[in-house]
Amino acid sequence: MDKRDLIEDLRTKRDDSKSRMAAILGDTGKEGRGLDPGEAVRVRALATDIAELDERIEELTEQVRMNDAANEVSRKYAPGAARRNNNSGESRMTGSAYVTSEPFIYKRDSKEFSWFMDAYSVAKNNSSEARQRLERNARQVADSWKQEGRALSTTNGAAGEFVPPLWMEKDFVKLARPRRVTADVVQNAPLPPGTDVLNIPKVNTGTATAAQTTQNTAIQQTDLTTTAVSSPVTTIAGGQTVSLQLAEQSPLNIDQVILGDLAADLATKVDIEVLAGNGTAGHSTGILALSGTGSVTFTGTDGKAFQQAVLKAIGQVFASRFEAPDVLIVAPRRAVWLMAQQDSTGRPLLVPAENGPQNSMGVLGPKLATEGSIGRFCGLDVYIDSNIGTNYGAGTNEDRAIVMRSADLFLWESNPKFEVFPQTYAQNLSLFARAYEYMSFQAARYPGAISILSGSGMSATL
Repeated sequence: MDKRDLIEDLRTKRDDSKSRMAAILGDTGKEGRGLDPGEAVRVRALATDIAELDERIEELTEQVRMNDAANEVSRKYAPGAARRNNNSGESRMTGSAYVTSEPFIYKRDSKEFSWFMDAYSVAKNNSSEARQRLERNARQVADSWKQEGRALSTTNGAAGEFVPPLWMEKDFVKLARPRRVTADVVQNAPLPPGTDVLNIPKVNTGTATAAQTTQNTAIQQTDLTTTAVSSPVTTIAGGQTVSLQLAEQSPLNIDQVILGDLAADLATKVDIEVLAGNGTAGHSTGILALSGTGSVTFTGTDGKAFQQAVLKAIGQVFASRFEAPDVLIVAPRRAVWLMAQQDSTGRPLLVPAENGPQNSMGVLGPKLATEGSIGRFCGLDVYIDSNIGTNYGAGTNEDRAIVMRSADLFLWESNPKFEVFPQTYAQNLSLFARAYEYMSFQAARYPGAISILSGSGMSATL
C-alpha cells in the first residue's frame, strides 16, 4: 500500500469515528440531556482517535507533497537522475540535485548497519564512514524530534554521534518492563543544561487585603515573603559487557536486544524515582516520600469504604490547594480488587462504559491499559502504575493510592545517551555498552496538591 492509499484508508477510519461521535451527540441532543459517564468516555476516546488520525494524515500528506516536489525537480533539471524506492516511497536525487528525504540509517531488525558496531568502530579506530553514518543518524533523529516538538542539545547526554536510532527512541517505554506511568502523568519538560540543582522561587506567605474602616484611613498592608524549593539533578545509568563475538557474529540485532533493554530500564527507574525516591544518596524526593502531603488512612474492606477514602483525599487537596485534583494512581492489584467489588445485590460497583452505567461510582474505559487512563473514579482519571510497591505498612504488605493535581508536579529530563567502549575490555575481546540520562523531579511546589491513601485496607487482594 503506497502513501496515497494509506491516506485514503486513514481518512475512511477518521470519517467512521466522526460518524460514531456524531451519533452519540445526536442522541443526547434529541433527548435534551447531557452525556452520561459512559457516553462521555466513548466521546473522549473517539475524539482522541480522530486527533491521532488527523495528525498521521497530515504527516503523510506532507511526505507525499515533498516527494512530488522532488520528482518535479528531477524531471526539470536532472532527467533520468531520480530513482524511486518502491518500499519506502521516498525520492532521491543524484548528480547536481539534492535529497529531499531519505530512509533511516539504522532500522529495526536490520543488520545492514548497526548503531552498536558503528559506535564501537568510532571508539576503536575513529572510522570516518561509521562516524558519518552516526552523524547522519543524529541529524535524522534531531529532525524527527523537531517535528514532535522535542529538544536536542549538546549537553546533559543528548547529542553528538551517540544519539540512538529513532526506532530505539520510539521503543523507549514499550518493552516488557513496568511502564513509566506516573512519570508521564506529571508535567514533563527538557532538563536545562549546566546545572546540578533546579531552584524554584515560592511565595511563602502572601499579601493581604481587608475592608477599609473609614475613608482616607490606612489600608491593609502585609509584606509578601518568599522562599525556594529545590530538586537535585539525578543520574540514572546502567551498562552491559558484551563479547565482541556476539556483537560481530550474532544473527540477532544487538542494538535492539541490549540497548533497547537498557533504555526500557531507564524508563522504569525514572518512574520509580518519581514515585518513591527517598531524597538521599543521589535520589530524587518522590511523591510517596514527600513531606507535607495529605494523608488518608483506609481500613475498610469494600469498594464503598474505598470510595469514601478517595473522596476524603479529594477534599484534602481542595482544602490545601484550592484546586481540583485530576488523577488517581493505583497499583495493579488495587485496580483489580476495586473492579471486583459489588453492591448488596451482587452488581459490580465499577461498570464498563459500554454498559451505559447510571449512578455508578466509577466507569471503566473501553479497555484496560498500562499506558493512559483506564477509566474514571469519583471524577478522577485512573492510572495503573506497576512501580507502586506492595511492601508498605507495618505488615509490609500494603500498596498505596495517590490522589493528586498532576499540573503541580514537574519532571525535567535530558534525552537518554547510549555509548559503546572497547577500553579496558580489549584483553577479553569485550565491549562495554552504557546508557544514562539526567532527571530532576519536583513535587514540593504544592505538597498539598497530593493526598496518599494508606492503611490496612491497602493490603486486601483478590
